[in-house]
Amino acid sequence: MSTTNSEEIEKDQPIIEGNETSKQKEVVEEAEKLSVEEQLKSDLEKEKDKYLRLFAEFENYKRRTAKERIELFTTANQEVLQSLLPVMDDFDRALVEINKSGDKDLVKGVELIHEKLKGTLTSKGLEVIEVGVGDTFDADIHEAITQIPAPSEDMKGKIIDQIEKGYKLGTKTIRFPKVVIGS
Repeated sequence: MSTTNSEEIEKDQPIIEGNETSKQKEVVEEAEKLSVEEQLKSDLEKEKDKYLRLFAEFENYKRRTAKERIELFTTANQEVLQSLLPVMDDFDRALVEINKSGDKDLVKGVELIHEKLKGTLTSKGLEVIEVGVGDTFDADIHEAITQIPAPSEDMKGKIIDQIEKGYKLGTKTIRFPKVVIGS
């Protein structure tokens, strides 16, 4: 019996050792799983960060190109509108001279054409910069052509006459009004 008992103990012992080894293997495998899982989580976070940065960069690119496109259209209009400003000036001078002639039909025809051109340019964003006699001269808004003696003390530093109209395209001044100021 003693042999049987010792054999049983010996048989039992490897089983216990085998159990401990399998437990150790489970712990090691679990640790490996955690480290793999943590590594995957870390990789996922890195990829998410890359994606968010790429997405933000693309959004900035879209905004920048849209802004550049709008500026391109504005500057393209600006060149065309600037080239038509002398035509508007000629129409204004022609209306003054035709009004002197007294031919009402001629005046009406030229006024219709003038208003149509002015309406078209206004629809493209062109605005006249309003300047009145007696307004205070501002070098940021007006272009002084000459100074003449002021007719009265209160007209010193004020606008006496407007030589040429000024125009804005949106918020940008494309031609400053040319004025005469009193000194």
